[in-house]
Amino acid sequence: MAAPIAVQLYTVREALAQDFEGVVRKIAEMGYLGVETASFPGTTPKQAAQLFDELELTVCSAHAPLPIGPKQNEVLDLVAALNCKRLVCPALDRNYYSSVDKIYRACDLLNEAHQVVVDNGLSLGVHNHWWEYEPVEGQYPYEIMMDRLDPAIFMEIDTYWVRVAGLDPVEIVKKWGQRAPLLHIKDGPAIQGFAHLAVGEGIIDIVGVVEAGQNVTEWLIVELDACDTDMLEAVEDSYAYMVSNGFAEGRKAV
Repeated sequence: MAAPIAVQLYTVREALAQDFEGVVRKIAEMGYLGVETASFPGTTPKQAAQLFDELELTVCSAHAPLPIGPKQNEVLDLVAALNCKRLVCPALDRNYYSSVDKIYRACDLLNEAHQVVVDNGLSLGVHNHWWEYEPVEGQYPYEIMMDRLDPAIFMEIDTYWVRVAGLDPVEIVKKWGQRAPLLHIKDGPAIQGFAHLAVGEGIIDIVGVVEAGQNVTEWLIVELDACDTDMLEAVEDSYAYMVSNGFAEGRKAV
């Protein structure tokens, strides 16, 4: 059975800043079953959660800072307001990936945050960019992280950034899919700095990625960082491609 489809709201951040409620309603009308949150321009997490509930949009996960340090309670309250059980670290400072020793420190930080998250009935995940998949001192950061992180910390594999780094996202999902319930699905030329395209219009092997995650992927999350076309149209086209081909489950057929 196909995994349900969601959209990372960072994708439509500019439109959300103009009309948060209107854009979320459009996403629900397109047929998306879930959303992954990032920010809440012009609203609050609690108000957003009420809107999501009304539209029957599941908050599959929330991108938020690590819940350690002075903002710990603020972050935990945000996730609680969303009725969400998955907190995802969007990225750590890239400097953490400049040496193996610093990667070790990043893992320590994530493990510390994981304990806080677990103590609050949540789970912690880590989203990647391309630099986790570029060699550092002859080792891949993601390999080090998989070895040193608590096994309960899950991966949110951004399949596009894996390809930008020069690796095959299909093979990465095959290898680590059991620890990656969430996949970011995006498309484009896979060249750093170039705009993304609606899913299905670029060079990413979407079929291979979906097949590699079959039976282990819990959510397929569309995310486009930037497009030269209208972003909402690209989000709708991405839904149509994923659902019409049977790669993902949506609210309505295409």
